[in-house]
Amino acid sequence: MPSLLLLLPLLGALCGAALALRHAAHMFQLNSYKPGVQRQWLRKNRRRMALRWVPLAGGFFFWPRKAKKPLVYTARMQRLLCTAALPGAVALVLFAVLGLPGRFFLTLALCLFAAPLTPWLLLLANQINAPVEKSIRNHYTKEAIQKLRAHSDLRVIGVTGSYGKTSMKYCLNALLRVQFNVFMTPEGTNTPMGVVRSVRESLTAAHEIFLCEMGAKNVGDIQELCDLVQPRCGVLTSIGPQHLESFHTLENVIKTKFELADALPASDPGSILFANAEDANIRAKCKNYPRVVTYATAIDFDANYYAEEITCGESGVSFTAVAPGGERERYTTRLLGRHNVLNLMGAIAVAHTFGIPLAALRGAVRKLQPVPHRLELLDKGGVLVIDDAYNSNPTGAKAALDALQLFAGCQKILVTPGMIELGTEQAALNKVFGGQAAAVCDAIALVGEAQTRPIREGILEAGFAPGNLHVAATLQDALAWVYALPGQRRKVILLENDLPDNF
Repeated sequence: MPSLLLLLPLLGALCGAALALRHAAHMFQLNSYKPGVQRQWLRKNRRRMALRWVPLAGGFFFWPRKAKKPLVYTARMQRLLCTAALPGAVALVLFAVLGLPGRFFLTLALCLFAAPLTPWLLLLANQINAPVEKSIRNHYTKEAIQKLRAHSDLRVIGVTGSYGKTSMKYCLNALLRVQFNVFMTPEGTNTPMGVVRSVRESLTAAHEIFLCEMGAKNVGDIQELCDLVQPRCGVLTSIGPQHLESFHTLENVIKTKFELADALPASDPGSILFANAEDANIRAKCKNYPRVVTYATAIDFDANYYAEEITCGESGVSFTAVAPGGERERYTTRLLGRHNVLNLMGAIAVAHTFGIPLAALRGAVRKLQPVPHRLELLDKGGVLVIDDAYNSNPTGAKAALDALQLFAGCQKILVTPGMIELGTEQAALNKVFGGQAAAVCDAIALVGEAQTRPIREGILEAGFAPGNLHVAATLQDALAWVYALPGQRRKVILLENDLPDNF
């Protein structure tokens, strides 16, 4: 009977530790399996997590909840969890063989330390598995490289930028398919192992063009991807203050994004860098490269391809594309905002340079659908919702407000938790965003009091009526307040950003 009484709290401690382990593994996956990023996340969240790591019952605070990006039990994750769970199995064996005093102290130790030590146990398990994981990564990477090198006629286009790279990739895919068999990395896949998996599983000999999205959080990340896929052409969409927590300076961001331009083969006359002429950081540096094609939304930027006669409305945007030599074509798209015209001009520049006539692109431009959660216009029974919740950055947030401003005669409402991953500039940039929102919106709902405090300051300093500003604890509370707002005009709600699960 005494052993049974000890077994119950032992099992409770192990179950709590298992839930804490699952949560730590989820965060580790969202942090790209990078130990340094995970340790930084643990330090940053130590106060918020302290109550969850109390003895015995603490682990049960980690009971799984619906996540924006759920934990995926990949083969690597399964191996990691098995290694991390070994101490629990050892504890059960020890409980069986130890005498009563030993079982008492073992149970006491697990009740006190099982849940709090679990996140660090996961990092230890990752370190133990490191040689095996490296071997597996090298094997898969070698297979992907062999497959790419065997496809000698494949034209690889690298697409990178602080913002807009996924939208640009979708635009390129739609327009280039008019004439070519195109393969692109799926959705937001833009890391080395994500690209490796995509190539191994989906690239075929029939593909003529490979659109490879390239993401980065550290100097050298783009170079690593270029070494893998060896791009022949590159598209630079934008450069700005994003992921400054890891990049630290804008100069490091610029250096990293231009790793794509540096990787293009100088001896290949068909190797071209397509660059956004409206971005000052790109415009200043791309002059140093021999074969550059630029694009813009106005003639003012002296770009090779530019747009004119842009008109906007609820159904989307119409514009005229002007190519080198003065060739013109009128397009209509369902995409919202001037920045989407910019993305389309980049895609049109690539497609036209690859030999597709401007007129042949009209249908593809017209059929383009918004990328999910990136200025996606949704009709919710009399209320229009602009879903821009995928992520947020200063340039993207301003573009979203510009798109909202186009809805003349409507009640314009912003719902946002603010912008994150902006390092030491985060508070200042959010305050600027607040001032910009105050100039456009009729009502604003902020989600989360702590992280939205700078936005609130910017809103109120701009003279916004306090009665039209609401701070909610959750997105659901914010939307309930928005839907209850009085007024006869049609509501247009901009959902700007959605905090990730590991925030």
